[in-house]
Formats: sequence, C-alpha cells, structure tokens
Amino acid sequence: CCSSVQPNSCRLILPSVATMAPLDPETTTPSGDPEPRALPAWLASRPRASLVLADGTVFRGYSFGHQGSTAGEVVFNTGMVGYPESLTDPSYAGQILVITFPLVGNYGVPSDERDALGLLKNFESERIHLKAVVIQDYSFTPSHYTAQRTLGEWLQQQRVPGIYGVDTRAVTKLIRQHGAILGKIEIEDGSQGQSLEFEDPNLENLSAQVSRFGCQVFSPPALLDAAEGSPERAAEAPSGQVNGMAPSRTVHILAVDCGIKNNIIRYLVNVLRVKLTVVPWDYDFTKDEFDGLFLSNGPGDPTHCAKTIGYIRAVMQRPNPPPIFGICLGNQLLALAAGAKTYKMKFGNRGMNQPCVDLRTTRCYITPQNHGYAVDNASLPAEWTPLMVNANDGSNEGIIHQTKPWFSVQFHPEACGGPTDTAFLFHNFVRSISEPFRANVTTIPYSLPIAQRKVLVLGSGGLTIGQAGEFDYSGSQAIKALRESGVQSIVINPNIATVQTSSGYADRVYFLPVTPEFVTEVIKRERPDGILCTFGGQ
Repeated sequence: CCSSVQPNSCRLILPSVATMAPLDPETTTPSGDPEPRALPAWLASRPRASLVLADGTVFRGYSFGHQGSTAGEVVFNTGMVGYPESLTDPSYAGQILVITFPLVGNYGVPSDERDALGLLKNFESERIHLKAVVIQDYSFTPSHYTAQRTLGEWLQQQRVPGIYGVDTRAVTKLIRQHGAILGKIEIEDGSQGQSLEFEDPNLENLSAQVSRFGCQVFSPPALLDAAEGSPERAAEAPSGQVNGMAPSRTVHILAVDCGIKNNIIRYLVNVLRVKLTVVPWDYDFTKDEFDGLFLSNGPGDPTHCAKTIGYIRAVMQRPNPPPIFGICLGNQLLALAAGAKTYKMKFGNRGMNQPCVDLRTTRCYITPQNHGYAVDNASLPAEWTPLMVNANDGSNEGIIHQTKPWFSVQFHPEACGGPTDTAFLFHNFVRSISEPFRANVTTIPYSLPIAQRKVLVLGSGGLTIGQAGEFDYSGSQAIKALRESGVQSIVINPNIATVQTSSGYADRVYFLPVTPEFVTEVIKRERPDGILCTFGGQ
C-alpha cells in the first residue's frame, strides 16, 4: 500500500529495549496491549538460577516462585498431573522435586477452602513440604475454572524456590543412572547459594518435622454427606450398615501421623465412616483402646521412627491384637516392627503409574507411589509373606501376616492424585475388624518377565496425506529407545522413504508389506521376544 512512497520516507520507530518496562506474563491481563518489544525486555530480565548436583553437574534455567537458594535430595516424579497434591504431600519433605512431564502450571492452583472436616479441600496437608521444584516449561497463564493463582504465586507465598527452563529429561536420566543425588538451587549472583552446603535429608527424622503435635479426632458425618472425597466409593457402604457392621457400632481407628495425607483422613471418615483418632508419630498408643491401627505414609528413613516401631511391636504382642494396616512408610514401619529390614532404593518410585502385582491373585494394579525406601523381602520372618511386588523392578510393595489381620502396602490406595484401583484395601482393613482372617494367606509364586533381547517393530508402511509422518516418528523413537536399552530391533516396513528404515538405524530391516502373512514369516525366521505395533496421532 506504500508503493508510491519514496524509499525511507516512512519508518516505524520503536523505543529501545532499555527504555521499555519489562512485561510480566503472570500479571499482564489478556486485555492489555503491551508494547511490541516488552516481551524481549522481559525475557532478558528473567532471574537466572541453576540446579547444582553433588557430582558437579549443573543445569541452568530461570527462577520462579520464591527467589532463594536451598538444598536437598533430588528426585523425580513421572506424573502428568497432580502437582498441587504432590507439592503438599509430606512424603516429599527435604527433597527437590523434578517433574518429568514438560508442561507444568497450566491449570494453576485452586483455593484454600476447607472441607467439613476442617482440612484443606484441594491439598494433602497444610503447606508445601518439598524444598524446591524443577520443571521444563512453566505456564505463566493458567486456564482452569478452579484456578485462583498461578503456581509461581503459590510458591512465592510458601517461600519455595522454583526453576524452569531445565532439561528435566536429562536430569531424570542422570538420576536413573546415578541414583537419587544431593543437589541445591542457586540463584544467580546470590551469595547464599554459593556458600550453601549440600544437605542429606535422610540423616534427619523427617517424620518428626511433618507430623502433627497433638491428637485430633475426626467423627463421621451424616450418611447423606458421606460422599464427599470419593463419591464412587461412598455408594459401596450399604444403607443402614458400614462394611457389614451394625449402625450402632462405630469403628474406631487410631492413625499414627508420620506425614499423613488429607485424603487418607477423608476416605476413612467420609467414605468408610469410621471414628478416626490421629496421633503424632511419637505418641504412646500402647495403652489406648481402638478397633484398628493405621500406619500412615511419611518421608525419609523409617529407622528414625524407633519410638513408633516400638509402640507397634507392643500392640502386636497384645493377647488379642487389633487389625493393622499400613501405607507407604507404614509398610516399612510394620516390617521393622515384625523384625524385617529396609533399604534405600537407587532412585525410588514416584508417580501415578507404577504396576503392582497382588501375589494372592497375580492381578496387576496401577498405583500412585512416593517412596525412596523399601522392605527387604529376604528379611521377613517366617510367619510373614510379601503381599505385592513391583512389576517394574521387583521391589516389595506390601507384606501380610499369614494368620493375623496385619497387612500393609507400599503405594497409596487413597490415590490423590492417581488411580483409585486399590481403594478396596481400605474396605478390607475395616472389614477385618468385624471379620478377622480365618484362614492362612496363600500366595502364588511370581517372577519378573524375562528381559527382551530382540523386538520386532511393525513399521509405518506407506504414508498418506494427513498422517504427517507421525507413524514414522513413533516407530523411529521406539527403535531409538530399544537401542539405548541394548535391545536388538527388527523392522518390517515396505516404505524406503522413512526415518525408521534409514541405513544403520535398526539392526535389521525387512522391506515387506505389514500383513499377517509376511509378519508371520518374519517371526518364524527371527524368533523375537516381543512385538511393538506402530501407533501415531491420527
């Protein structure tokens, strides 16, 4: 439209970056019309931060939340969602959490409203317990109907540092190879971070730091209000009865708080409708009267809870001991009280998709977990047996007494956040009060699947308009992952114009149609241990 204007006669003059007010994505409203160069000014002004590991590795990024330095144990969580629940889980005390899912903060942080029990409705405890958060891509502008603030604003209120722009995949791979490692967050030009020493939280009694200081009693609400917390489970209690017990008989559970999550309390009280007395980790409950003993989750090394272990052992030695159920740290405490041993895992299991096999049925459940210690199966006394086993690494996921109503699991059946597949364990616990185990527990021998050494990859075939190479990409990434795991890859793909059929990519390529007949012939010839089917985004 300016073709008739002489060259250089009209120019767009922009102010320099130095004279611009930096744009803050968390405070700029959508209706605002920032200057064209405000974003570059903000990008240049972001405070830099680093994740420094004890082995000397440094990952650089940018600070958000509280701009302060801190130190702790660096661990990773594989969950795609649930950061409000994870950050307020007391089991993360003393740890720097690396969230492997790349996009974090996109649904913000909900309000601080409380439920009928007086607990924070949207969180698992009263505050954030971890030392710092490490993420890759931070969403400055959340979009969710429950969002009341951004993740950065919440971290700032709680004085918890955060760092984004970090290659969290590289950090996770390092931890998987090295094991859980000590680290610290350093803010650029911050003298505190330079002088900050590495801290091993496992040397401390972390349960004493996160446990409540006094006893607290929770009573079940009216039956019509019992659905709060987990409506799909509230319907399981028949009208006029609670787990087979008469309505006049209220079950009384004593829960030892080593870092108990709010949703455990909500489930026991609102769904199972028990009277729940929650006591501190070092409370002497050996003289108290209750129908069942619950051992909660918690952070750190279980051997630091020597007082709790002694009290559990004393209850187990009663003439008529009550049923006992433990979760996470409670699994380890019950094992130690029984005479078994625990050990520190290489990097632990933290996430929402850990497969666990029930040794009574060999049925596999997907479970949420958060722990760095495990029970040593070989150290279990003769009258105890493993209840669950992790299908990934073979570690212990639960124990059970062969004749008495005592059992525990390493994962979180209350599932907040995570799948609710194992919520039935709470019902089993309360039911054991009215119907104690009458027969010996029988388990089925189980061994982990044999490691795969040769895998057949069904290739993308001919690509058509609309597929956009996604099938080729998925197959090529599968081949790359197999090579990194030391597994030989065999590819069937008639399309020579794909990445997965490139020379030197797969160990062997068959340029054949992906049909049942040809695939069968290749299987007969190669005898692979497994098959990966092609998948894409269409």
